[in-house]
Amino acid sequence: MSIEGKEKPSNIKDLFGMRREMSVGFHITDFLFRKIFRQNSGVKWAVHFTSTIHSPEKIVKGKGVFPGDSPGTYINAVNGITIGDYSNFGPNVGLISANHDFVDNDAHIADAPIEIGRFCWVGMGAVILPGVKLGDFTVVGAGAIVNKSFPEGYCVIAGNPARINKYLNKEECDAFAREKK
Repeated sequence: MSIEGKEKPSNIKDLFGMRREMSVGFHITDFLFRKIFRQNSGVKWAVHFTSTIHSPEKIVKGKGVFPGDSPGTYINAVNGITIGDYSNFGPNVGLISANHDFVDNDAHIADAPIEIGRFCWVGMGAVILPGVKLGDFTVVGAGAIVNKSFPEGYCVIAGNPARINKYLNKEECDAFAREKK
């Protein structure tokens, strides 16, 4: 214990506030790309150097959420993105909150933000399009194109366009969520 009553950091990750599940190399590479090369410099959390995040100030993220930490993630948050607690994203996921104007490619079209609930999982290569709302415990299958909302959640969606493939047991999911807090 230190004099202020706080525990001393037990290792280098704790000392520098690094996520325990990520390697020190991940954090060093993140520092190099975000702080030195200024790639994704507006992002306030560690991201993979191959990920791109536009308008990170318009992302509202819950506890345990780190969009862009998987390789190749593309996030366009121009119209806003809200992500609930403990949601996770696989590699090469696209979160696209704004389309370009059909005539003026430099302009974005205003749309509703993307809303992703708590405990969601978005699989590799999935794309979520503007205005989509996903309820809690929605699992998006790899390669899915999500162009409509599934606000009730507790389901597995997949395909192009995404559709419900399976419903999850709501009681099991909610029990898991209670334990996680």
